[in-house]
Amino acid sequence: MGTAEYLDSLLLNYSGSFNIYQPYVINEKEYPAYGLFYSLVEKYILIREVNMWSTKSYDHVLFLETEECNEETLKEAVNIIEEYMEPVLVRKNELLPEKNHMYSYLNVVIISQKSLSKEIIKKIKKYHFEKGYRFNFRGYSKGSIIAISLEDKSFASNYHSKNKKKMFLKVFDNIESGKPTFSQVMEERGLKPFKQENI
Repeated sequence: MGTAEYLDSLLLNYSGSFNIYQPYVINEKEYPAYGLFYSLVEKYILIREVNMWSTKSYDHVLFLETEECNEETLKEAVNIIEEYMEPVLVRKNELLPEKNHMYSYLNVVIISQKSLSKEIIKKIKKYHFEKGYRFNFRGYSKGSIIAISLEDKSFASNYHSKNKKKMFLKVFDNIESGKPTFSQVMEERGLKPFKQENI
C-alpha cells in the first residue's frame, strides 16, 4: 500500500462534509489535496431581514505525503499552520478574521510510508497552537498535526485531534475490503475535485 492509495481512501471520509481540492499549491509547492469545511449559522426574528446574529466556522485540512515523517516534515507542517493557514486562510492577510468568525480549525495530515519514531510521536503530541482575536470576540484558530504510518498502521496527533484515531485506522480496513475510494466515487458520478484559484 502506498501513500497515494491510503489518501484516496481517506478523502472519501472527508468528502461528505469537506470540499476537496486537488492538487493544492502553497508557495509554489504542490500538495496532493486540501479540504475545506464551512458552516454558517444564523438567528432571525420572525423574518429573514431581521438577523439577530450569525456565526461562521471553518475547518481546513492539508494532506502531505512523505516516505518518512522526520524533523523536517514536522517543521513544514508547523510552518503551513502558523505561516500560511492562519494568516492567509483565516485572516486573509488582514489584522483580524472576517466579521462573525467563530472558529477555524487548522489541520495538517502527514501520511508516512515508514513508521513514526518515538521522538516524532512525542513532538506531535506536544504540539499546541491556538490564537484568539480581540479576546475571542472575533473567534479563535486552533492548530492540529496528525500523522499516520502505513508501515505499522500507527497514529499520532496532538490533543485536539486524538478523537480522529478511529477514523484514520478504519481506512486500512476499507482498503483491505476493497471499498470504493474518493477518485472512484467521483468518476462514477461524473464529478471532479475542486480546483484552487489564483495558483
